[in-house]
Amino acid sequence: MKYLATAIMLLLMSTAAVKAQEVTAPKFGKGLLNIVGQDSTWSMNFSARVQLLSGSTWFIEDDNFEYDRTNTLIRRSRLKFKGHLFNPKVTYKMEFGLSNRDMGGASAFTNNAPRFIMDAVLKWNFYENFELWAGQTKLPGNIERVISSGDLQLVDRSVVNSRFNIDRDMGVQLRHHITLGNSFLIREKIALSQGEGRNVTTGNLGGHQYTGRLEVLPFGKFANKGDYRGAALDRQETPKLMVAATYDMNKDAVRTRSNMGSYMETDYGFHQTDINTFFADMMFKYKGFSFMGEYAKRTADDPVATNLDGTATGDVVWVGDGLNLMSGYLFKNNYEVTGRYSNVTLDESITGIGEENQYTLGLSKYFVGHKLKLQTDVTLLDFDASPDRLQWRLQLDFHF
Repeated sequence: MKYLATAIMLLLMSTAAVKAQEVTAPKFGKGLLNIVGQDSTWSMNFSARVQLLSGSTWFIEDDNFEYDRTNTLIRRSRLKFKGHLFNPKVTYKMEFGLSNRDMGGASAFTNNAPRFIMDAVLKWNFYENFELWAGQTKLPGNIERVISSGDLQLVDRSVVNSRFNIDRDMGVQLRHHITLGNSFLIREKIALSQGEGRNVTTGNLGGHQYTGRLEVLPFGKFANKGDYRGAALDRQETPKLMVAATYDMNKDAVRTRSNMGSYMETDYGFHQTDINTFFADMMFKYKGFSFMGEYAKRTADDPVATNLDGTATGDVVWVGDGLNLMSGYLFKNNYEVTGRYSNVTLDESITGIGEENQYTLGLSKYFVGHKLKLQTDVTLLDFDASPDRLQWRLQLDFHF
């Protein structure tokens, strides 16, 4: 595994030297290498990115601050490949995670192997505004999750995302968009997936997962896909708004967070229950101002896993709801100040976890947009049932 990146680079370089008609080195932030086949029937853009993260945490008890720990790590390290196959209407994306955080989670369900593959998806624009996706990639869930981790407005995503997002899965997606009048845009996205999450090799253990998302952009497209990028780096010349809703049902799910979390194993097999997740979210941008809002709610038909004799196993579905509000302003010198409020209220009678609030204030400096940036933030973590915490983070993010 540790030689994989070197092998890929050598393969690309040899392929480029022998086979390619056109090989270019893009400017910074646009990839490391562009390759186009001799007959232009295929192309590949190869890029890499790294996030270096350091943070410290303090417990707050009786108005006193007690130092907990400092941690410095490679938060993310990724290799990305994208391009087209056969003709420009057939595109692909592959993304591989190299950091321990990316690959963590090996288990019998992943053949005891690291979860190296993030995305491996083929996209076919088969008719007008219809596109069919097949493979492993993000489901059309909450906006904060679908925004790339390299394009985030703060150091990392919110607690609402970590509790309720539906992440990546293996399956197919159908996407369509239509424009009414001059600019009123509607996008529809539906997905049928395995329901077990990414890199699972044991197949479908429960039912399948069904996801539908509707997006409405009354003022037309955001410039440079700004609806799925954090911060107002594109400085939209006119107000842009996206409002959207997602409904996801994981039929007979066997994990505590739909297609994520612990497997609910019992003395007779896996506990199965229908898990329903709903998201409503929005993105607004105008010049240097941005605002994002999300609401999430998760329910389950039978959230408590039990053995044959009725005793609880300790595994429960994380049912409850959450609210995430974030706003920022980007100054002309490319410094940005961002504030975020996040609330998660899990059903304490089922989960044993009380309400959690997070208040975050962040400062970012964008040297080359999201491709080279330095971000820091301070978060107050307010817990119902445990001591509060204060967290400080500093992250350097660079993308080739």
